[in-house]
Amino acid sequence: MLNLVVCVSGGGTNLQSIIDRIADGTLKDVAIRRVIANNPGAYALTRAKDAGIEGICISPKSYASRAEFNEALLRGVKEAEPDLVVLAGFLVAIPPEMIRAFPNRIINIHPSLIPSFCGVGYYGLKVHEAALKRGVKITGATVHFVDEGMDSGPIILQKAVGVEPGDTPEILQRRVMEQAEWKILPEAVALIAGGRLKVEDGQVRMA
Repeated sequence: MLNLVVCVSGGGTNLQSIIDRIADGTLKDVAIRRVIANNPGAYALTRAKDAGIEGICISPKSYASRAEFNEALLRGVKEAEPDLVVLAGFLVAIPPEMIRAFPNRIINIHPSLIPSFCGVGYYGLKVHEAALKRGVKITGATVHFVDEGMDSGPIILQKAVGVEPGDTPEILQRRVMEQAEWKILPEAVALIAGGRLKVEDGQVRMA
């Protein structure tokens, strides 16, 4: 059994994609042990409750310093004893201590084809605004392992999505979620659960 902790900041649609694939049997031998949100109003916590999954909020605003928050976040993750930590729209920088505690055991979903439109400042709608401003014809999503850089870890899966005339950032965001994010995130979890991935020389190899 691959036990997950899923970290989310907002609505939790990527979390829901994992919940649904576990429910329909697509994701076998996978269980979500805990959902952690950094925002008490995150709808992801409602999704967790509805699915019978423990959900907790660990907010930076509840701590006097970032160091104290980082300690609490790491403690909250470790308590659930996960085999894999999934960042599913988690808009908080992961502390180096967590990365060292879970080497190649943290994955993230990013709404672009890395290395395009990634790194500091590229999150949420800002990614899609930048893609449209640049005039790209193809965008997409990437699942990657998390290292101590920003969106710089080894790439696991990518899926391309076309940009269409008249797209707004909101329309493009929805298409990228539906056609890419909700598909490749559960797929990456399945590959890891099946022991089919390994990292060599900074790249992901499929077994």
